[in-house]
Amino acid sequence: MNYNNPARTQAVILDWAGTVVDFGSFAPTQIFVEAFAEFDVQVSIEEARGPMGMGKWEHIRTLCDQPGISARYAQAFGRAPTDEDVTAIYDRFMPLQIEKIARHSALIPGALETIGQLRTQGLKIGSCSGYPAVVMAKVVELARQNGYVADHVVATDEVPNGRPYPAQALANVIALGISDVASCVKVDDTVPGILEGRRAGMWTVALVCSGNALGLTHEEYQAMDAQQLAGERVRIHGMFAGSRPHYLIDTLNDLPPVIADIDRRLAAGEMPQGS
Repeated sequence: MNYNNPARTQAVILDWAGTVVDFGSFAPTQIFVEAFAEFDVQVSIEEARGPMGMGKWEHIRTLCDQPGISARYAQAFGRAPTDEDVTAIYDRFMPLQIEKIARHSALIPGALETIGQLRTQGLKIGSCSGYPAVVMAKVVELARQNGYVADHVVATDEVPNGRPYPAQALANVIALGISDVASCVKVDDTVPGILEGRRAGMWTVALVCSGNALGLTHEEYQAMDAQQLAGERVRIHGMFAGSRPHYLIDTLNDLPPVIADIDRRLAAGEMPQGS
């Protein structure tokens, strides 16, 4: 048997919050703020957004390692936060997240139609998230009620290592029966999610406006003037630069032309690892 480059895209691996649901990715960020507040430690929305895309325990650990937050924790408790303290915050975060996830469960406008268009092209729809399985169960059910059902879902605690490791993306490859990782496209609104796709050997597409990077509601996004939006795009492109996404687009609705271009590149013999 000989190896042949894949000729076309087989699957799209989609993130959830900020990609398909929850325009602006508010569900996780707001709950981080509330969970820390219950320990009398102030964390801003901007700080909470910083490590977005990681598993939630690792996200909290990363926040606690930030000098400003660590200092506020030390002021409240007389010491820097330990792993046990991180677990205590995580244990409070989880029920808050489950309780309030429905507030930010709406599908991103146009996402359902875009995913339908991808399916008509024969693409499988995988998915993964920084949420653990107990939260994902509720997210998936709420999405189902709104008409979206992915072909496969992988939560961050269903693999040995979450993002930026490639395990979740690769678990989708196995479950969906994909013949070559180079025929997969990972779509995400966070740097860890793009790194996940890169390390899995996939094409990667970073979302600039619908997720954590811009951090606005759909209405706020639509109300931005062209000059302001252009400036934000420059900032966010810079934020993603180190993770080297193959494409940057505003929202999932801009994905079909990207898939067409990837198919063109695959047909010409180009592979994601080479660019």
